[in-house]
Amino acid sequence: MFKRLRRVTMTVRGQITIIILVALVTIVTMGDAVERWAREDLAAPDLENIADKLNAIAGLLGPASAEDRQIILANARRAGWEIELTSTATVSRFTQSSSRQSFLDIVAARLFPPDNEPPLGGWQTFLDDRRVIAARVDDDTIVITSGFPDSMLSSAFLGRGPYYFVAFFVLIGFFFIFAIRVITEPLQRIAHVAAVSDITSGSPVFEERGTVEIVALARALNGMRRRIRLMIEARTRMLRGIGHDLRTPLTRLKLRVERMGESGQKDALLSDIDRIENLLVESLNYLRNDYATEAIELVDVASILQTVCSEFADIGHAVRYNGPNRLLARCRPLSITRAITNLCDNAVKFAGRAEVTMAERPETVLITVDDDGPGIPQELRERVLEPFFKSDQSRAGGGFGLGLSIVADIIQSHQGTLELRQRSPHGLSVAVAIPK
Repeated sequence: MFKRLRRVTMTVRGQITIIILVALVTIVTMGDAVERWAREDLAAPDLENIADKLNAIAGLLGPASAEDRQIILANARRAGWEIELTSTATVSRFTQSSSRQSFLDIVAARLFPPDNEPPLGGWQTFLDDRRVIAARVDDDTIVITSGFPDSMLSSAFLGRGPYYFVAFFVLIGFFFIFAIRVITEPLQRIAHVAAVSDITSGSPVFEERGTVEIVALARALNGMRRRIRLMIEARTRMLRGIGHDLRTPLTRLKLRVERMGESGQKDALLSDIDRIENLLVESLNYLRNDYATEAIELVDVASILQTVCSEFADIGHAVRYNGPNRLLARCRPLSITRAITNLCDNAVKFAGRAEVTMAERPETVLITVDDDGPGIPQELRERVLEPFFKSDQSRAGGGFGLGLSIVADIIQSHQGTLELRQRSPHGLSVAVAIPK
């Protein structure tokens, strides 16, 4: 039984029920305390009692003579009443508002009128900017009493107002806290994890805690992520198998062609075989996807960039490094090496030279690879980052167009940004920003 009760309270529906019950108890308790305080510290006219007494006075004045009426009015004034007789025509001068009324008075009068039958002119009656209560004496005469405070904090308001006031703030406060802690925060946590998680890692990344509904959502997302990962792994294994299986017949073809006599056809066949091998190597490197499983560690990024530039320079390419001699950041060193190598290789292939620049920002490390080649048209800058995209106007060359795709995947695995910019008058600038 207790286990079932605990499961009910862990659902959103169960927690809302508990909040409503707790709110009701709080409203009754606090509302009663606020009402007692308001009645003790705030002066509030009992309009219903005043109207009843004025009706009683009007009942006495009705059949009385003119002399007796004056005696009755004099006795009422000695009792503290501000009271007068006037003609029925005065009713036409009654107004429903006063220039001295505050917005709170108007709202209180509209929301919390007395429960009894209203007097002549209603509960909100003003004469010459004075609040009054009127009663009919006869067809030609009415009696009016005044001298009330300007505030409309009537007894009706003090009787019901505190409960409305407490209910409003208690319910708003309870449901605000509930929405943040039970709904908003878990959803934001799941959204953040979904944005930064890597689909290739095997462990569950969506934390399965909270209400039953949040746990079910996290469990479903973990299951979906696991199924996607298995599907990707199956596809990758198939393509890797095809790639390795093709290498054997290609090697036999190459051996047979090399036994041929020297001719232009032999050179053409060897060139085609080499191109196919290069395409297979490029595809297998892309499918290897080792950057997703490499551990993040604190490394000297400046040393990595200097090493990459030196390796290109050693084989005759004009690749230069500009930046600090030492800059520590947390990243995947082999993956960053692969990404910068691909960018430099792309630059020297189409421009003959490249300049690698690194600068430190408050939260990121900015790496820029510049060249003076033909660049990439604006309309193709997003598409060249897609795997296997090739265009005569892009810089994919004779490969499968996976170089920039690999760079984009590596930077995304670091939760960084990759931007392609046009240089003036020509050339391409690739800006990579990775968090430190």
